[in-house]
Amino acid sequence: MNRRTAVVLFAVVVSVLGASRTSWSQTPNLAPGFSGLPKGAKVVMMPADIEIYSISAGGVPEPRADWTEAGQRNFKSIVTRRQGTLGLSMTQLAEKDADDFAEISALHTAIARAIAVHHFGPGSLNLPTKDGKLDWSLGDSTQALKKATGADYAVFSWVRDSHASAERQAAMVAIAVLSLGRAVPRGGRQTAYASLVELDTGRILWFNRLSRESGNIKDEADAEETVESLFKAFPVVK
Repeated sequence: MNRRTAVVLFAVVVSVLGASRTSWSQTPNLAPGFSGLPKGAKVVMMPADIEIYSISAGGVPEPRADWTEAGQRNFKSIVTRRQGTLGLSMTQLAEKDADDFAEISALHTAIARAIAVHHFGPGSLNLPTKDGKLDWSLGDSTQALKKATGADYAVFSWVRDSHASAERQAAMVAIAVLSLGRAVPRGGRQTAYASLVELDTGRILWFNRLSRESGNIKDEADAEETVESLFKAFPVVK
């Protein structure tokens, strides 16, 4: 190997290692260039989109209105209590005004699902155009929300819980016995998304998601853990 070739190879190695360090140091939950909210930032908390299901003996998810109402009540109460620890000047959008921004909430849900798949999912599903960065936006549709609320940022959240009914649990025990003790799924799941959105631009500045076979927001004690996990590492005011 001649001197010139050695120098070129050294430069390539340094470049690769530098890129790797940049990749490792990048926080996947934050948009490029964003690290925290400025002091005095006004934040509006959008009503959480929550639905809770009971899984029948046959494995069919069935909506439970009473569980959903309890989950919504618990989620709102816990987030309200936690505002002080997040250092936020936050208001909550009134339920009566939620319908006016239903399209924005639906858009957030669609984009949140895409982020969960293409940013936090298997590497094979990553989008080359994103270069591994949290680079997503709701577009200028959020400006109407800014005008109506006077807020600079909005927090969107979406939760789906499912729990095995008593009949489903009995069926699972029977399946486990017939399967000679092999592990059988519990029959329930929790999936949740939360985003911090800049209303001027529509950029998603922070995002987190839960996807697990545990979690229960219909019970107040367990709901605390769900909210804590979902808003872990939320970018507090600096």
